[in-house]
Amino acid sequence: MSNETKWDVFEAVWNRLAGYQVFFNGWPREAIDEYKKRYNAAFPDDIPVIPKCVSEEIRGDYGKNSLLDELAWASQDALPSSEVSEWIDNNEDIFAEAWSRGLWVVEETGEVTGYDD
Repeated sequence: MSNETKWDVFEAVWNRLAGYQVFFNGWPREAIDEYKKRYNAAFPDDIPVIPKCVSEEIRGDYGKNSLLDELAWASQDALPSSEVSEWIDNNEDIFAEAWSRGLWVVEETGEVTGYDD
């Protein structure tokens, strides 16, 4: 699995074009097709970014608890870590998006991950 986003693919194409003084349709068809494949396989650019401790909370509890339970426990500071409870309570929308999408970026490492990784 690649951690490449759609923006990364765009920048790769742009950097390749920047090497040419004149823009023209002279690229080999294979190169264009390869960029299309990379773009289609790339992650969206708007993936939520969450701390590692929150990532571990999602990975550990997804499938066992509901999103509503997690949000309720966080608001009551009833999760195993006060740091996690506080972050979730202050960032409910980001947490809910990561939980629902099953895809997020770990803030400390920049790694794109999810429940199954």
